[in-house]
Parts: sequence; structure tokens; C-alpha cells
Amino acid sequence: MTPLNILHVFRSPVGGLFRHVADLAREQAARGHRVGLIADSSTGGDSADATFEALRQSLALGLTRIPMSRHLGRRDVGAVAHVMRRAAETKADILHGHGAKGGAYARLAFGNNRAVRAYTPHGGSLLIGHNTLAGKFYLASERLLMRRGDLFLFESEFSAVAFRNIIGLPGGLIRVARNGVSRREFEPVAARPDATDLVFLGELRHIKGIDVLIDAIGQLRRDGRAVSATLVGSGPDRDVLQAQVATLGLADLIRFKPAMPGREALSLGRIMVVPSRAESLPYVVLEAAAASVPLIATAVGGVGEIFGPQAAALLPAGDAGVLARAIASTLDDRAAAAESASRLRERVAATFSIETMVDGVLGAYASALERLRQSGRR
Repeated sequence: MTPLNILHVFRSPVGGLFRHVADLAREQAARGHRVGLIADSSTGGDSADATFEALRQSLALGLTRIPMSRHLGRRDVGAVAHVMRRAAETKADILHGHGAKGGAYARLAFGNNRAVRAYTPHGGSLLIGHNTLAGKFYLASERLLMRRGDLFLFESEFSAVAFRNIIGLPGGLIRVARNGVSRREFEPVAARPDATDLVFLGELRHIKGIDVLIDAIGQLRRDGRAVSATLVGSGPDRDVLQAQVATLGLADLIRFKPAMPGREALSLGRIMVVPSRAESLPYVVLEAAAASVPLIATAVGGVGEIFGPQAAALLPAGDAGVLARAIASTLDDRAAAAESASRLRERVAATFSIETMVDGVLGAYASALERLRQSGRR
């Protein structure tokens, strides 16, 4: 494939979206493409700084970090202008926006019609409450911006279907390139001596269902069973969740840890719990499955695509009682849990690799570029 100039645009360098962009940028550069990143300067912290530093040598088109607001604001004007300027300076062939804000910036960048405007929602506006004023605004914006997209890349079949059902059918190309994990992530993770029974990894916010997990642990204690857990991550609901733990008298069972790399977090617990109310195609499930860590997860988003034939084991979201029973059952039959983890690991190895993900994304770029050539824009 002819080397391309690729600019990835996204807001906050945290979570699965950042993991996806970092993996994609690294692998695209390794295949000879010139890659650059544009991200928010006010979020991410030390962890994001370390990831950016490790990526820097791979970024022939450089890294720029500018203020990007979470909600609509005056900063958006400057951010769009910056993306336009960088697209012109780098002679971008691909302007790939990730998440609602990154996707908006990439598609609103006028003045470079030769570039493919690609968009990957990563859940984003697909997962927010659509009955709120903010939700209705984001939906209206997505429908308007559909006209500016050349390529809509989804990381799961769930997201592709949800986009069509909630927002509409885009005029640009539609492709699915599922998230993938690297070969090194299939090495088993040994639990640390002080590992708790359970571990959660992710943003501390309502959509992740951490409050349901805490309620489930409280129910197990009332039933006479002490189950310990480590909650790894940062987010806006940290104080609320800590207050819930204190109110239920669970401070001796539940500990909070700051955000850290996935494999490090996996070593802090013997069973990974993903109690989300909504997801797209979560990396945390792929990471745990690759490392053969037993998983308890809810049947939301694209999680069922990962589990495949084992999807019947997934739980309904938001039900602390069902979650408590699943935790007890998994703890009581470790052999069955290990066997299920082994089967899921085999499925992830066969279906969700970084190589397959990058092949899918680059193939989609090539199809979109050809479409632009046929239209006369290139």
C-alpha cells in the first residue's frame, strides 16, 4: 500500500479509545505510513504522558495537544481551526476522528477536500441518554455531520447497527474493524499475593455499573460471605462510589487504585468483573480473555461478539442480585471458571488480533480513497 499521511484526532487520552488510537498509530507507522496525533491537553495525566512519550518516535507527523472541551464551547472553534491547519501542513490523506468530539473536529475541518474524513464513534454519542437536552443535541449534531463523513469505521457490529438505528444511514462507506489485542497479551497474568477475589478496571462513572458491583458485594456480605474487590481507575464518580462503600460498611473489602496498564491491573484480582450498563467493544474484556483471567460480564454492546458461543453466560445489566449469585458461583467452581476462560482465550486469539484490526482499517482507508478518486476530489 502506498504510504499515507494519517492524522488521528480525539479528545481525552484515556480508556479504550486511547488504547485503540495508540495501537493503530503504532502499527500504521510500523507498516510505513506517516502518522500524527491531535489530542486534548487538559486530560490524561501522567499515564497519558508516558504513552505519548513511548509513541513519539513513531509519529512522523508529530503530536499536538490543545484544549478541547467535553461539551460544546468556545474552545471548539480553536480546535477545529487547529485540525484544519495541521491537515494542510501535513498534506493529510486521512483525517480520522475518534469519539464524538474527535469525529466532529475531523469532519468540520474544511479546506482539504482531498483527505478522507473518517469517523469511529467508540460508543460516544451512541451510549449517552438520548432523552436529555444534551443527548438530543448530540444526536442532532451527528445527523448533520453524517453528510461530512467519507468513511464510518465501527469497532463492533453492535456499534454499526446502533448508529444506523439511532442516528441514520451514513452516505459514506461503512466498515467494521473490530478492536484487537497483541500477541504479548496472551501471556498469562499471575495474581499477586495480595490479590482480591475480584477486580474492576475502567472509568469510574455511572455507565460502568460499579455501583451495582458494590451493591452485589454488600448483598454477599449480608448473606455471610466476605468477597474482596479492587476497583482500578479514575473518573467523575470516584467520590460517590467511595461514599457508597463507606455507607455499606465495605471499606475492609473494597479498595480503590488509580488507573494503570491493563495487565498490571489484572494481577490485582482473581476474577475480572465488567458490570457495565452500556459498552461498545471493551478492551478490558479482550485483555482479560487473552490473559485467561476468568470473566463475569454483562450482556451489553459488543460484549456478546467477544464471547460468541459463550454469550449465554453474560448477565443482565443493573441487577445486583444476579451479579452476586454469579460471583458466588464463579468463586465456588474455580475449575469451571478456568475452563471457560481458556475457551474464551482461544476465541479471542482467533478473531481479535491487532493485525486483523489494522488490516481492516487500512483496507477501509484504501476503499474510501478510491471512492474519492472516482468522485474527482483527488
